[in-house]
Amino acid sequence: MALSPDPLTAEVAAGYAQGAFLMDNGGGLEWFTSARRAIVPLTPAEGLHVPRRLRRVLGQFEVRRDTAFAEVVAGCRGRLLGSPERDGEWISPELAQLYLHLHRGGLAHSFEVWQAGQLAGGVLGLALGGAFFAESKFHRVADASKVALVQLAAYLHERGFRLLDAQVQNSHLARFGVYEVTAGEYQRRLEEALRVQARF
Repeated sequence: MALSPDPLTAEVAAGYAQGAFLMDNGGGLEWFTSARRAIVPLTPAEGLHVPRRLRRVLGQFEVRRDTAFAEVVAGCRGRLLGSPERDGEWISPELAQLYLHLHRGGLAHSFEVWQAGQLAGGVLGLALGGAFFAESKFHRVADASKVALVQLAAYLHERGFRLLDAQVQNSHLARFGVYEVTAGEYQRRLEEALRVQARF
């Protein structure tokens, strides 16, 4: 899907291209930057670690893209029945509506894992050039968000993406080989990725 020329989508794309990201501070949407950024390796050769136990369940899930975007946003916010863990509770109604607009404009995407015909979990993010900015994830089935992250990395590598930005490091991400870089190094990698014409 090509990016829509609408001004709001263009404005958000420009902000992410400069290394910023949007969050709701409780008083409205604001642009933020960070001194360190968390990077997800795209392949085992680059440092992606897939635990043995997780490798055994990868085949139990079906991967889909952009088939249930609104449901993934709701899952990340904890608004779907059976989504006990999510990291998107910070997504305000205003930001959720913005993501829906950006999805219509071709900038925001959902990477989903399904099981037995039911949405099991997924990742919400933005794709720009050869960079993917993972905003949030959730699961309704055990391990589904982990499977989504690992499968997303493999999919992006296959499609020619150069950067999977997880924004903020945490202990859960570190188990997968996610590492931090300085703001300067992140900007260098981002600029390199943006020169790539990859398609989600």
